[in-house]
Amino acid sequence: MSARPTLPDRQFTWLHAPLRHWHSWWHMFYVASVVLALALSPSSYTPEFRRLTAQHIHASTWRVIPWFTALSALLSLVLIRIVVVTALSYGLSQYALQMVVRVLVLELIPLAAALFVALRAGLAFNAGAVGVAAQPAVAPGPLDLAHLRDHLTPRVLADAFAVLALAMLSSVVILVLTYLTVYGLSPWGLPGFTRTVGQVFDLQVSLGFILKTLFFSLAVAVVPMAASLEATQQRVTDTIQPGAVRLFLVLFLLEATSLVVKYA
Repeated sequence: MSARPTLPDRQFTWLHAPLRHWHSWWHMFYVASVVLALALSPSSYTPEFRRLTAQHIHASTWRVIPWFTALSALLSLVLIRIVVVTALSYGLSQYALQMVVRVLVLELIPLAAALFVALRAGLAFNAGAVGVAAQPAVAPGPLDLAHLRDHLTPRVLADAFAVLALAMLSSVVILVLTYLTVYGLSPWGLPGFTRTVGQVFDLQVSLGFILKTLFFSLAVAVVPMAASLEATQQRVTDTIQPGAVRLFLVLFLLEATSLVVKYA
């Protein structure tokens, strides 16, 4: 018969999972702070660093802008048409523009850009750890600052820039499509349209929109990288799912916080 676990062993078993999750979150915040410090340090911007950053920005942003903008415009055009027709049928046409701007531009577009960049580029950090997952586990050591600065920080900057660029460009395209859907090609609706958009984008909402998009970009750029570094140190095989779940949780918390601040 196998011996029953003693009380200290059972206590350690109960505490192991919370401590492991706490260590993972702490590692993520620590790596994020180091990467931000390296990104803000002028000494990091060597010619090779700028070249790698430009390459990653070209791959993560400029290559996907045309078809991401076309896809978001197509889906947004359908939603705009549904909202406008529904508002007209209920006699609420004066609220149609505000509803479109608040739902699409303020909420859906930043989240869609963050998820798109995360699925296309950000979670690829974890895929890079699969090749070393079969090796024996090693004790965690200090971060290799040279490798982090020369190879990972350019990719972090590129992914963060991709979220910002896609969100801002898609927001402008959706505003243009909204105007064309409501007013057509007539220029006479421009004063009323700009007044309505200006009423939505007051100072508080504009700052909240910019901060939320910025935090989305930082989360997409940093969380997968931190999960990949942790998986590489521990030589685990489950690399994609932990980084993805943690990233989606961070995005959900940011979106929920934004909604509470704006509407609570």
